[in-house]
Order: sequence, then C-alpha cells, then structure tokens
Amino acid sequence: MRAQTLRAGVLALQGGVAEHAAMLEQLGATVTLVRRASDLIGPDGPRLDALVLPGGESSTQDRLLRTFDIADPLREVIAGGLPTLGTCAGLILLARAVQDPAPGQRTLGLLDVRVRRNALGAQVASIEAEFTVQAAEVSGLGALGDVRGALIRAPEIVSVGAGARVLAVRDGRILAATSLPPGATPGATTPESRLPLGSMTGIAFHPEISGDPAFHRALLAQAR
Repeated sequence: MRAQTLRAGVLALQGGVAEHAAMLEQLGATVTLVRRASDLIGPDGPRLDALVLPGGESSTQDRLLRTFDIADPLREVIAGGLPTLGTCAGLILLARAVQDPAPGQRTLGLLDVRVRRNALGAQVASIEAEFTVQAAEVSGLGALGDVRGALIRAPEIVSVGAGARVLAVRDGRILAATSLPPGATPGATTPESRLPLGSMTGIAFHPEISGDPAFHRALLAQAR
C-alpha cells in the first residue's frame, strides 16, 4: 500500500460532481476537480491515481471536453490504465459507441460496449434499487452485498464486445460492464463473480446518490 494519500479526480465540467467528490473524500482520498488537461497530466505523467466520470448530460460533457481540449488527454490517461469509474453519462463517455447519439456527439471509445441513451425513461420514472454485481471486490450495502443505486434517465448497454464483460443486469437490461483485466481471456469459464474489475468500469446507475461506496472503494483499491 502506498504511504501517501491517493489522488482521485472527478471530471468537473458538468453533472453530479459533488456527490462523487464527497464519497471519495470520505474514503480517504484527496480529490482533484478535473477541468483542464493539466489536472490530468504533468511533466512526470498522470497526476491522478484514479478517476470518476460523473453522471449528467453526456452530449454536453462531450462538447465541453472538446471545447476545453481535454478529450485527448483524458483518453490518453484512461487508455494508459488509470483506474476509471463512469456513472450514467460517464458510462456513455467511456463507451465504444452510442446507438442514438445527439447530433455530433462522440465518445472516448475506450470501453468495449455499445450504449443507448435515456433507455430507462424520463426523469419522473427514476427509481432507487439494488443491483447484483458480478465482481468479488464490489460489495455493497444491500442484501447479500448488492449495490444500492438510483436510475435517473439512465442508459443501458445494448451490446458487449470481446474486450469487456457484463457486471450487472436488471429486468433483462445490462446496466454495468468492465474492461477485461490484463491476462483475462474472453469467454473464460471462471465464474464472473471471481474475476476482478478491469481498469475501466461503466455503470448506468448512481451509487453515490444512494450513499453506497462499493464501487468507489473498489476504484481506490485498484489504485493502491
């Protein structure tokens, strides 16, 4: 374990930044609100040990990333293995592709999934629920270690490529996925609950709103 405090970044151009920052601080991390490329990379390389891409409006976040020239540095550090968690809009940003993009919308194209925006209805259809997560290191506050989270105009994952695996399904919809960890074989017979998270994890729900630190704790554990 590192002697120094872990440095966790939260992309802070738009969306639900405060809840993620508060949860990471409660877990002992020093939080950087990422608004420019210099918050991500310095002369000696990445300035963060872990990163969260929060929920919000994915097309707006995409536009702001390009407006402020952060998209390429962000893609670089995540592709380089920086442990990253994307929630809701953050999942969309991470995804390889969006099925129904807003005009001109792009993604970082890193997590091998295809997503559909606003798949779970309007804001008034938001619900709080518990989600069974197929990863041993993600143990939540719900029954049997399920993770509590809120679905708010949430996306769904419509397909998962060979470079990722499913983490959570509810009512037949894929709501979380992670990249394959180094050395993992696509289609391996090992029970998925025993496989570790990859460096990139995207989830459609909001555990930070429900006060469940399971994913944030696992993110920081990856950085140690």
